[in-house]
Parts: sequence; structure tokens; C-alpha cells
Amino acid sequence: MAAFSDFAGRPCPAWFAEPQLGIFIHWGMFAVPAFAPRGENISDLFVNDYENAFARAPYAEWYWNAMRIPGSETAAHHAKHYGGARPYEAFRDEFEAAAAAFDANAWADLFAASGARYIVFVTKHHDGYCLWPTDVKNPHLPNWASERDYIGELATAVRARGMRFGLYYSGGLDWTFRHTPISNFADMFACVPIDDAYRAYAAAQVRELIARYKPDVLWNDIAWPDKRDVPQLFADYYAAVPDGVINDRWMGESALFHSVRAPAARAAMNASVKASIAKNGVGAPSRAPPHCDFRCVEYSETAYADQKWECTRGLGLAFGYNANEETGDYMTADTLLKLYRETTTRGGNLLINVGPRADGSIPDVQSTPLLALGKALKA
Repeated sequence: MAAFSDFAGRPCPAWFAEPQLGIFIHWGMFAVPAFAPRGENISDLFVNDYENAFARAPYAEWYWNAMRIPGSETAAHHAKHYGGARPYEAFRDEFEAAAAAFDANAWADLFAASGARYIVFVTKHHDGYCLWPTDVKNPHLPNWASERDYIGELATAVRARGMRFGLYYSGGLDWTFRHTPISNFADMFACVPIDDAYRAYAAAQVRELIARYKPDVLWNDIAWPDKRDVPQLFADYYAAVPDGVINDRWMGESALFHSVRAPAARAAMNASVKASIAKNGVGAPSRAPPHCDFRCVEYSETAYADQKWECTRGLGLAFGYNANEETGDYMTADTLLKLYRETTTRGGNLLINVGPRADGSIPDVQSTPLLALGKALKA
């Protein structure tokens, strides 16, 4: 069995180490309701209303979570537009009908024109729905995956244009396995499924993604159900993709995840996190994990001087498409170029996100600054 020490001293591959632009893509069933509160970014919410930050988050891709929290703006929206009784799962048919219009080549053309060198596509977000026809069946929702291979189509289109292709996977949250409402950080860690069934499921799906698509970037989110499984997964990935890169969100402290399910422990963790935010702010540099090829910062401009890093955020305040956002909530061409220059001059990569509509179309308010950035980079 592999150990984290096996990767000690592994340099960040040269292709990724050079400061550059990447494109993140959050697309899925959440693009059907396409709603989240607007006006406050996630970092400000953790400062101003920590206990309810995720309930009020502008993250449209978290719709299923926020709609289940009584009194939330999303719950009120769901009650008004869907009668309150419609389950999130019912959005699937509408999404798949709309997604028939998906055009991988149109996306790839836009990304190439923006000057991006690599793409990271969300394969499975926290709602557990898979955007590829997986052979690893979900024991709770057995057909919770698309028949069409959106991942494969985009991989082919992106690579045909000379860009690298990476994959995102939500290893730490899967609401088809465990879905206790999440309002703050401790709630989130208490929601990580740590049972053997999920450990096996997540590991099998990531290995399937590696075998089928050979992703240049392996981008996990939130955490991993158990750290004992991580070193061998890394070893298998590097064997398949020798110059691939892995991000830093693989914390697998299953004992911690289990402990914070108790209200007292959850309250203690929240108190500790709030104290840290009050002292250091949101997005302060965190301790390095046992192994990663790069660090991630989200809606933050924190830079890591001693390790390769990547700044990620949406063009608006959400990653998934939020029809509730207004034009002024989005970055302009000038603000995007400024962020790109600030990030890359400090050695970071900018992974800027697009949130397509359910039919796969990318709104002009997102594509326009990307195209302007591409022209500036060529100039």
C-alpha cells in the first residue's frame, strides 16, 4: 500500500507550475431552479453571519441544501415557485431535457478564446448526480447518473484545441448518502459520509474517472471520507497520469467528522472557527496537507509563497448559474483582467468559473469578460 511519504519531494509539473488561466465549470440539476440569495459573497457571510452562512450563501449549486433549511430565502423561493412539496430529485427530468442542447465544441471554443490553458469540469457535485454514465451504481438512487457522456464529449473537444482537461469530484459531500442540513462549517463536516459503503463508492467512481478520462487535474472538494484510502488513490492516479496534479482538499479525518455530529462538539468547532476568522480573517493560509501539488483559495486573494497555488471564484457570486443575480453582481472585463494579473504575478493560477444554464448556454454576462480577457492576453 502507498503512503504519503512516497510523494515527498515530488515537484509540481512544469505545465501547471507556470502562472496561467483555467476555467471551472459548475453545471447540473441545480441550473433548473437556478436560485440563491444575492448581494453578499461567501467570505463576507462567514464574517457577518457565520451561523447561517451556508443557508444564506449565494451558491446556487447548494440549492438542495438551502431549500431544506426552514426560514431560508431559498426555502421561501421553493415554496413560492414549486409549492414547497416538489423534491429536488424532480428537477432531473427537466435538466436532462434541457441538456440535450449541450454543445461541447461551443464551450471549448469559448474557453480557448479566453486564453485558458486548462479546464476543470464538475463530474459530481454535492447532490450526487453524475454527468457521465458511471458503472458504479448509487445504492440509494441507482440511476442517479446521465446516460449521455458530457464529460467525455468535453474532454475530446477541449483536448482537440490544445488545452488540458481536469475533473472535479465532490468526495466530502454527497447528499444522496447523508444530508443533514448545513448552515456553517461544523454542520458541513458533520455531513461528510464516512460509512464503508460511501468510502467504496467514492473511491470506485474516482478510479473510474481516472481510467476513462485520464484527467490532467484531479480536483477533490470539501474532504474525503477516510484518509486511509487517499495515498493509494494518489498513487493510482500518478501511475495513470504521470504529469497530473492534485489539489489540497482531501482531509480524511473520519473521527473528527463523526465527533462533530454531537451538538456539543459541533458547537465547540464553530466557536473555534469563528474565533479564527475574527483573528485572522477568512481565507488565511492553512496548514499544508500531507501531500498536494497545489493549494486552493476560494473567493479569496490569499497567496501561498512557498507552494504552487490556485485562486478560484465565479464570475458572479455563485459557481452554479443563479438567475437571481444581476449584471452588477458579475465581474467586468476590467475587474477580471485585474484579478488575473494580480493572481499570476504572485505565482498563482486563476481558475475562473462559468455557470451555464440548464440548456448548456453560457450567459453573455459571463462570456463577454472571458472573451475580453482572451483578447488582452493575446495582445
